[in-house]
Amino acid sequence: MKRIAVMTSGGDCPGMNAAIRSVVRTAIAHNLEPFGIEHGYKGLIEGKIIPMNNKSVANIIQRGGTILKSARSMEFKTDEGQRKAVNNLAELGIDGLIVIGGDGSLTGAKILSERYGIKTIGIPGSIDNDLCCTDMSIGVDTALNTIVRAVDSINDTASSHDRTFLIEVMGRNCGYLALVSAIATGAEAVLIPEVEYDIEKIIAKIKKRYEEGKTRSIIIIAEGVGSAMDFGKVFGMIGGFDTRVTVLGHLQRGGSPTVFDRILATRMGTAAVEALLDGVTASMTALQKTKIELVPFKDIIGLKKPLDHKLIEIAEVLSR
Repeated sequence: MKRIAVMTSGGDCPGMNAAIRSVVRTAIAHNLEPFGIEHGYKGLIEGKIIPMNNKSVANIIQRGGTILKSARSMEFKTDEGQRKAVNNLAELGIDGLIVIGGDGSLTGAKILSERYGIKTIGIPGSIDNDLCCTDMSIGVDTALNTIVRAVDSINDTASSHDRTFLIEVMGRNCGYLALVSAIATGAEAVLIPEVEYDIEKIIAKIKKRYEEGKTRSIIIIAEGVGSAMDFGKVFGMIGGFDTRVTVLGHLQRGGSPTVFDRILATRMGTAAVEALLDGVTASMTALQKTKIELVPFKDIIGLKKPLDHKLIEIAEVLSR
């Protein structure tokens, strides 16, 4: 193996730059020529592949987002698009590909490996923490810290005005961010896709708090459950509360990565390069307990990562 490429795909997240930096510098340390693919699979099809060196990744470990950019690509889902991508790699003599992203991004890497024989390694980058077989994905810790800081600030004004705040966080299919941030901020209720809820019971609970003199309440809602704006209308009509809604949106994806995410991304980037050198393909780097392991794509892609039921239990107990 002489040349490898790295790309980021799908939604961006803090720590991607740290992973890119680790891949490039580890490759150079092993006498490999590193390349960067701009704009994900779209850029791979269009041939936006650039040589990289130590200077290319200087002073990026602390930056959010991704210097290689990211984009969606419907064309890559076609046979013609895939062949274009493979041909572009072949023309540059690139022997291995490292893909940083979520389930959809790793699916593309799996296709390149299984159908076209490209050596591929995935690095999990998704703030939702919804990828199987890894305790944490890159970006999760930073997103949680962003949410907690925002909720803490909202909590101050909620207490000052005796208000109920409904805060919507990301998590279309996975409630991890909502659940963990609810525990960390002492929220009175959390709504997540994995657990059925009774809106009338939640409203009754908030009413009881008001009767007990606890006039400030925080409810965190994962976007996959529904719009916080819609829930806000229900709370206003049924509960009669002075209710405010905050949608954190893409704020959660940005910002400088935490120490945890910088180290995790760095470890995974190094492990990905070393895996390619060892002849491994169609696998993802995964944090399991304290170690970085390699897990085959077939054991990850398309599978739903279960939430820790103990965390759900803790959230229910502590919100009473």
